[in-house]
Amino acid sequence: MSSDIQRLNRHLASALPSATYRIIDRVAERRAQGATIISLCAGEPDFDTPEPVRDAAIRAIGQGHTRYTQVAGARSLREAVAAKFRGENGLDVGWQDTLVCNGGKQVIYNALAATLNEGDQVIIPAPYWVSYPEMVQLCGAQSCFVTCHAASGFKLTAAALAAAITPQTRWLILNSPSNPTGAVYSRDELAALADVLLAHPHVLILADDIYEHLIFDDQLFHTLAQVEPRLAARTLTMNGVSKAYAMTGWRIGFATGPRWLLQAMETLQGQQTSGAGSISQQAALAALEGPKDFIHSSRIAFQKRRDLMVDQLNSIPGLECTSPAGAFYAFACCAGLIGRTSPAGRVLSTDEDVALALLDEAGVAVVHGSAFGLGPYIRIAYALDDALLRRACEAIRRFCMVVR
Repeated sequence: MSSDIQRLNRHLASALPSATYRIIDRVAERRAQGATIISLCAGEPDFDTPEPVRDAAIRAIGQGHTRYTQVAGARSLREAVAAKFRGENGLDVGWQDTLVCNGGKQVIYNALAATLNEGDQVIIPAPYWVSYPEMVQLCGAQSCFVTCHAASGFKLTAAALAAAITPQTRWLILNSPSNPTGAVYSRDELAALADVLLAHPHVLILADDIYEHLIFDDQLFHTLAQVEPRLAARTLTMNGVSKAYAMTGWRIGFATGPRWLLQAMETLQGQQTSGAGSISQQAALAALEGPKDFIHSSRIAFQKRRDLMVDQLNSIPGLECTSPAGAFYAFACCAGLIGRTSPAGRVLSTDEDVALALLDEAGVAVVHGSAFGLGPYIRIAYALDDALLRRACEAIRRFCMVVR
């Protein structure tokens, strides 16, 4: 076959597959070979979708909600989304100011694809979710990474943001609570960032709030357009039901923001996927309008798991872990293992070497921190029950004890 036939879009040719899914695929391969693997790599709650939500989906099928919806989502769901943003986030929006997509990832991609051109730049604080820079790459723009070390709580400071903004800056992506670190921005920290952004009216802001309800130690959640309403006209606030309601497979994300941007995103989505699945929309409606006891109980469970993981990890030679304020990830420094040799003879030159050795030799799957833009760390998703988490920590401990 002619090599010219296999020529790809030049932006896609330079994009990388998700590091998380590469590890997940490797776990599947090892399990197919008969290995027992405890996977701590997927960002997915282990709880079942709440029963009232599942029941609503079943009723929706029986009631014939099986046809196309409007591209931007069924009005009933958009009204519920608007009510969520008003009630939980203090944003003065109506249903016309919302958009429903096929998962939170599509919200973000639609926003970037609808607005980025060659030469545009997107500021991405690092560590970052692995898909942000690849989406920017696919849109033909450039990522501007701002490294946020443990000393700043893995959070972007106002001074660092001000230094990163250029005339080519089109977007700032801000994720709180953060994947992979679990960092949560306080109201004062957001206000300081807002002061910088007010001085640069050409910059759009994407607030990725998907882990909003997984915030610990009685902290309050704040989002940027809530803290500084003057930025609302150029802020896209995105969220979804995947993490809060254990609905990752239902693929429903949503957003609010300026109507010109939402309309552009809707146009793009209309030629790409059309509206989200009708049954999933009905399930999301039930989640947003139904009881919130699941959110409370899952938050308590994840906080207990966090405490367990941080305590265990800090007792393992070669690892150090600060306590995350939200999400369900521990971002553990593995600098104490770098330069050493695994029990099977693998030289641990990088955090990726550490992650692969843990998978192959200890039977525990984690994701290397450099995939998120900062090493030497490993990201551990503690979205499993206590017994499995203890088994995983014990396997990691045994591995680290014999590293030489």
